[in-house]
Amino acid sequence: MRAYDVVVIGSGPGGEGAAMRLAKAGKNVAVVEEGLQLGGNCTHRGTIPSKALRHAIQLLADYRHHPLFEHTLSGAEISWPQLLRTSDQVIAQQVSMLHRYYTRNQIRVFHGRGRFLNAHALEVAGLDGNSQILEAGQFIIATGSRPWRPAELDFSHPCIRDSDTLLDLDHTPRRVTIFGAGVIGCEYASIFANLDVKVNLVNTRDRLLSFLDDEVTDALSYHLRDQGVLLLHNETMESVITDEHSVTLTCKSGRVIQSDILLWANGRSGNTADMGLEALGIDINSRGQINTNERFQSSQEHIFAVGDVAGPPGLASASYDQGRFVGTYIAEGKVDWRLVDEVPTGIYTSPEISSLGRTEAELTKQNIPFEVGRAEFKNLARAQISGHTTGMLKILFHRKTLEILGIHCFGQEAAEIIHIGQAIMSQPGSGNNLRYFAETTFNYPTMAEAYRVAALYGLNRVYC
Repeated sequence: MRAYDVVVIGSGPGGEGAAMRLAKAGKNVAVVEEGLQLGGNCTHRGTIPSKALRHAIQLLADYRHHPLFEHTLSGAEISWPQLLRTSDQVIAQQVSMLHRYYTRNQIRVFHGRGRFLNAHALEVAGLDGNSQILEAGQFIIATGSRPWRPAELDFSHPCIRDSDTLLDLDHTPRRVTIFGAGVIGCEYASIFANLDVKVNLVNTRDRLLSFLDDEVTDALSYHLRDQGVLLLHNETMESVITDEHSVTLTCKSGRVIQSDILLWANGRSGNTADMGLEALGIDINSRGQINTNERFQSSQEHIFAVGDVAGPPGLASASYDQGRFVGTYIAEGKVDWRLVDEVPTGIYTSPEISSLGRTEAELTKQNIPFEVGRAEFKNLARAQISGHTTGMLKILFHRKTLEILGIHCFGQEAAEIIHIGQAIMSQPGSGNNLRYFAETTFNYPTMAEAYRVAALYGLNRVYC
């Protein structure tokens, strides 16, 4: 039996953030990782491989559509497995980096599956068949999530995939149906569309990504259609029939869709099964997610849950910060939880989407007097040079005080661009002011100058 101050279960972003913060505070920390390597699903099945895949396909699409390379297109046939392998080096580098971090900070890592014996003891069934018992005063569960699988679908059939098993696909499909138009569904619709694959995107709701600004989702819908994606809204599954080489989805509306692959992207489940949590009285919802309070504590106050296993927003960036803040709370007894309230979204469609703060619909509903500053990427020299002219930046600001209330970006490098506005939006008092962008010199040509363009546009609407 081994005793620690804190045991962290899971080495994804949430577990990493917690373990590193606690180690820096002088706590005796152990990390339990079910897989053979550090990094969790984020590194091995989720964020890293999917974004590396997206980047490789974007490079290929840019090459195919560039007039300078028209005469070489016959040699640009690259298969899905070849594209997938581009992530191997990145994953290896991430794992090596994490191993150094854990070793340097003297954090003991146990590879195996953890299960609570009681409120302060965790049994780890090791990959070598041996078990160890870890005792701790506090635990942090950061086990992440996995694709939710409805019982009526046979995921052992090669034509039915989820976001995990899609990474094992050994050929390039010609027709793909994606059921579920959330973040993962939209991202893969963009990925396949850039490969010139025929895509049917089936949405159970009336619009894409309804939590985003309406203008952004409208732009995404238009762009996906322009790429050849067929968008089907307000549809629900009636049945799925497979044969040797294809899958047929029948919707309750009567629509029948045949394709080579059905990608199920309709929700995720928290990794909480067979951990002994129910015996401790820990509340788990129907999607396997642990219900927590505002401090990420479960119904057992010394057992915390962070990241995807604790529910939305399901972002690696948010998971890491949640882990860090829980680590700070354990080490110091206090933390400014407000810092995890405003988290920018990063959606890696093609082009990207990123947003922070409130939308126009929310501000209108709250009766807040606001105005809009806008910059179209097609008017920026840097976008014209790169050829990525699709997109825009919107700044929502208070009409009287000029306080920035929301930032919404759709276009190339949107997930990077958002952080410039985030820095100003986070300033206290009068430091959060639209005039900063109008009165600051931006390098030219850059995408960042969209802030200056949008600010001047907005100020003209207020004062002219």
